[in-house]
Amino acid sequence: MDRYIKAPLNKEEAISLRAGDYVYITGTIYTARDAAHKRMYETLERGGSLPMDMENNIIYYMGPSPAREGRPIGSAGPTTSSRMDKYAPSLLDLGLKGMIGKGKRTESVKEAIVRNGAVYFAAVGGAGALLSRSIKSSEVIAYDDLGTEAIRKLEVENFPVIVVIDSLGNNLYETAIKDYCR
Repeated sequence: MDRYIKAPLNKEEAISLRAGDYVYITGTIYTARDAAHKRMYETLERGGSLPMDMENNIIYYMGPSPAREGRPIGSAGPTTSSRMDKYAPSLLDLGLKGMIGKGKRTESVKEAIVRNGAVYFAAVGGAGALLSRSIKSSEVIAYDDLGTEAIRKLEVENFPVIVVIDSLGNNLYETAIKDYCR
């Protein structure tokens, strides 16, 4: 089923999505990869505040290539999500409603998705140049010293993703295998 949603993502919208839905996101999302997640986690452990509010937001696990002339960003493909699994449950407990990446997630991330009425989306790996066409603006908002791993605020229009894990714990990677084996 094709769904068009706005970001930030409210809880009602998040819990209505189902594993296997094709989704087009329009609005504000943020990027953060390994180094940014580690820094946010350490900041929280010290009692500090994060550079953006997690409530209802979506984080895209992506480190872009340099922008070509006339474009806000270069190739913008997803990175492997499991590298953020140590940090994701804490951010979900702070109100994060969506994550975009590629690949499987741990059971603790799945449990945090269900506990918080959130969702995990996959973007197509290897399609970074195509995905970047949906990004209308890009601004570094934190950790500039991390280069491509800095946190960016992106404005996106009809950014294409697929729901992999929904708020009920349904996991497309598991159900697709079972369907295929039948």
